Amino acid sequence: MSNPSPLSSSPTAPRTNNGRHRRRLLPQIGAVILVLLIVAGFWPKPASVETVRVTKGRLRVTVNEEGKTRIKQRFLISAPVPGQLRRIPFKPGAEVKAGETLLAVIDPVNPTMLDARARALAEARRDVAAANLEKTRTDHAFAASELKRVTRLHQEKIVSIQDLESVQWREAVSAKEKVSSESSFRLAEAELAEFTIASPGKAFTRAVVEVKSPVNGRILRIFEESTRVVSASTPLLEIGDPTDIEVVIEALSRDGAAVAVGARVELEQWGGPEPLEAKVRLVEPAAFTKISALGVEEQRVNVVADLVTPPGKRLNVGDNFRVEARIVTWEQENALKIVSGALFRRGQQWAAFIIRNGVASLQPVTAGRSSGAETQILDGLREGDEVIVYPGDRIRDGQRVVKVQISGPK
Repeated sequence: MSNPSPLSSSPTAPRTNNGRHRRRLLPQIGAVILVLLIVAGFWPKPASVETVRVTKGRLRVTVNEEGKTRIKQRFLISAPVPGQLRRIPFKPGAEVKAGETLLAVIDPVNPTMLDARARALAEARRDVAAANLEKTRTDHAFAASELKRVTRLHQEKIVSIQDLESVQWREAVSAKEKVSSESSFRLAEAELAEFTIASPGKAFTRAVVEVKSPVNGRILRIFEESTRVVSASTPLLEIGDPTDIEVVIEALSRDGAAVAVGARVELEQWGGPEPLEAKVRLVEPAAFTKISALGVEEQRVNVVADLVTPPGKRLNVGDNFRVEARIVTWEQENALKIVSGALFRRGQQWAAFIIRNGVASLQPVTAGRSSGAETQILDGLREGDEVIVYPGDRIRDGQRVVKVQISGPK
């Protein structure tokens, strides 16, 4: 009987061969895994982008500037005559009625308050005027008598016509000088009358001047409240109607040229919860130069708007109050629009990136008017299209993207 072979009879021989085979495959498997990792690392990843959709809705273009309120009709009350102003008993905001409310009382200045030197000068001017008057009267009397004599001699043909005309000229000149001297004398006497000292027990009889309100309204400012001596035309106080208010908006000249009379204006930041309504009445024809906060010279023009909101809804809005104005220059209710950040320039044309099946596609766009935050779309996009916002240089045509939805302005 023969013995079996050791190789054929050993149970561990196949296992040893399989283990050796697997060990030979391990480097190849590792190399394949390494290649796959390298490929996966360099494989382009989708870019994360924010998107919005093209919508239809209300779009308007506005000019946003600061403005201030002002009363349309204001009245500056001044002293009609010089004198002693009595204390004004009113405060700003007091109501006044036309022809009834006594605003100010002006007493005449007492002549006894004037100094002796001024009186002496007035007396001297009066004496000089009286002497000149006597002189001119004498000259005129002599010229008149001479004219009579020469006229008689001319009738007798003793003197020539030239001598007669010369005497007539001297008589006319002396008559004018006499009239002038009489006027100077009356003026000097009137000045001296101001220095007349009232006799004891006799009151000064010059009339007291009362200043009454010319219109209905309220007192805006009081310039002279305390009693003091005032001259004629001295400003005393200012009156106006706080309910009759307009708004003055300083707009850039290029913006003012686009504002039409009758345009709607919304006033914000005035102190109330709801904007005030106004309507443009006038765009002033002349602009002016103003230095901005950055030191830049700007050409600005005043846009004047009338308040439409009733006085009962304005709270205490008065004269020279600050407001933020939005002048509507264009408006459309059902405009195709998109967030302005989704548009960019590509050459001479506007463009946007539309997302189709996860891929960014470059789309030329025809843009219309813009409100700053939103822009009107005339051609190139449709309602509901999903567009990338602020793509920058990292997005290319045909690139895979992962969208992050955001909401556009309302």
